[in-house]
Amino acid sequence: MIRTDDAVENLRGRASTDRLALRVRQVCEAVGNFIEYWGFKAIHGRIWTLLALSTEPLTQVEVSDFLEVSRSLVSGAMAELVQHGLVQPVDERRNAPYRAVLDIWPTVTDVLREREWMLVEAARVALEGAVEAALLSTERPPRFALERMRFLLRMTELAQAFLRMLMGLRVPRKLEGLGSWLKDTAKFLQGLSTL
Repeated sequence: MIRTDDAVENLRGRASTDRLALRVRQVCEAVGNFIEYWGFKAIHGRIWTLLALSTEPLTQVEVSDFLEVSRSLVSGAMAELVQHGLVQPVDERRNAPYRAVLDIWPTVTDVLREREWMLVEAARVALEGAVEAALLSTERPPRFALERMRFLLRMTELAQAFLRMLMGLRVPRKLEGLGSWLKDTAKFLQGLSTL
């Protein structure tokens, strides 16, 4: 069978598209792995990434087919992503396509507040209790170093200051604002190094 120029060009175009689809799947997988590393479900990252990279909103069936995962997995994950404000349907229809919400910073700050802040706060409260107990202790020589406790307490306070700064930031939506955002962040970090 002899191929015409149009047929050859069509095959080249499909191969290029298939290559791109493979690369996009790899990106979705990498983001999913990153999200999973931070204690969330990989499927959330995979779905959000696919929707963020797609030029058009996608239905749950299209997402399921592209990512080669079950429709029930996509359905449950999509409901959770909607609940967290990371994706949204384009309208109220039952099988409406979805698009990614690109301003993810509010969700990131919620996670920082609910998870990291509470972990650091628990350590800070425990250290305050240990410092107080060390000050009241009559044990001589002391078994535990009060100055080291105070040092660790100060570290938790610095961690909270850093988290507070992160939660108060608004990440720029466009690259034009990125330079000033990075400068402001660098100034803050320099201020921390002088403490």
